[in-house]
Amino acid sequence: MIKGLKLFKFVISTTNLVFLVAEIGVNWDGNIELASNMMQQAKKLGFNAVKFQSFDESIVGQHPEKNRLLKSSITRDNIELINDTAKSVGIEWFSTPMIPEAVDLLDPYVSRFKIRVSDGKPLLQNNTSVLLEKVFETKKEVIVSSETTPKNTKFATHPAIKWLYCIPIYPCKLNEVNFSTFSDFNGYSNHCPDIVAPLTAVILNAEIIEVHVTSDKTDNFVDNPVSFDFKELDSLIKLINSFEKIKTH
Repeated sequence: MIKGLKLFKFVISTTNLVFLVAEIGVNWDGNIELASNMMQQAKKLGFNAVKFQSFDESIVGQHPEKNRLLKSSITRDNIELINDTAKSVGIEWFSTPMIPEAVDLLDPYVSRFKIRVSDGKPLLQNNTSVLLEKVFETKKEVIVSSETTPKNTKFATHPAIKWLYCIPIYPCKLNEVNFSTFSDFNGYSNHCPDIVAPLTAVILNAEIIEVHVTSDKTDNFVDNPVSFDFKELDSLIKLINSFEKIKTH
């Protein structure tokens, strides 16, 4: 068995109302076999897509896990493997470009992009950036995370943008999540280790839910503090499926 991978038996289940994204992010450590297994388990649980990240040394800086993080970035060296693996599994994949060059790399392979909180801030000031302009030029869907409501900006109803409410704290506590303006968003990007947070977003009519995933919470994967393992995700999906059976309109 791959180091760091726990296998669970699940009943395949899918949701109909919510687009579910499993953020593999940097928790695959550049190990394509581990990434493949995570894609397979996400697919079996009913996730619609998996997401990765694309960055370089300028983003990582002096992070103590610098070399490890760089191995997990989607680059020219691994993008074909990731794309072929996702096709084999039968699940969509996309990525968060953190540098403009990554947009050109990803564009031939993905049908949408994700923008993290810090890179989406210019939109809240009715501005853009080189990175954002590159993404908009692709004419593809752009999922943008934000802690602040975009309601009073010109980008609030931009046809290409889907806004996700997100608390950029790793991890955040339940009492730090504030859904009071959630109707201004299209969905929720989770950094809370309690499944109550994403489940509440579903109940509040989220179109998109993004959650970080890990193969093993007892290991030291970089994003484990904000990640669910597949056993926890199995419980979350079952709760979402139960909620979707309730007629609310």
